[in-house]
Amino acid sequence: MKKLSLYIILFFLLAQVNVYSQKTAGKDQFTFQVQNEEGDLNKDKRNDRVIVEMDLKDETRPLRLQIFLSQPNKKLQLVVSSTKIIESEYPIEKKGEHNGNNIPDFVIEDGNLKMLTDINNWKSIYEFRLTQNNFELIKISRVSWDGKNTTTEVKIDLLAKTKVEFQQEIGSDKILNRKSQKLKINSLPKIQDLSFSDLEKY
Repeated sequence: MKKLSLYIILFFLLAQVNVYSQKTAGKDQFTFQVQNEEGDLNKDKRNDRVIVEMDLKDETRPLRLQIFLSQPNKKLQLVVSSTKIIESEYPIEKKGEHNGNNIPDFVIEDGNLKMLTDINNWKSIYEFRLTQNNFELIKISRVSWDGKNTTTEVKIDLLAKTKVEFQQEIGSDKILNRKSQKLKINSLPKIQDLSFSDLEKY
């Protein structure tokens, strides 16, 4: 009888520890909201939501992108959650130094999601389209200014599989040093699979 009582007590103690550990593990550390963008992404004439949040407890200050789509019941459903696509504010490899870049902005425009970055003097726009609850990267445009009179632009169309690079003098429509190439793309990258370093490789 004593053994049975001991087993019952141990069972309840272990159960309590398990519940506590689940609560601790499941607690959301991304508590600081950086951006909250609303607009229609799934073309149902109801607002969807894009949220960027930061974990202030982690010394690297990681960021998380979440995308919620409206459902027929008028509720929002989480379809994308990524901590890879935005670089941490203080990456481990920088040893306490800031990454030197602004946190990207997310804009909903013409039914597509656009990510605007300013990294290493390149201002870039990454455009994603929604296909079966997946956000596929379809276009990239970049521009850099030399600090004087010339801009360098890069336009990548992943649907057409083309990359065009050219230069322009400020105030002129004339295209200089135009280069174009065909890209080998087997499938369109999905936003949840991409890291910030993947984006910079294009």
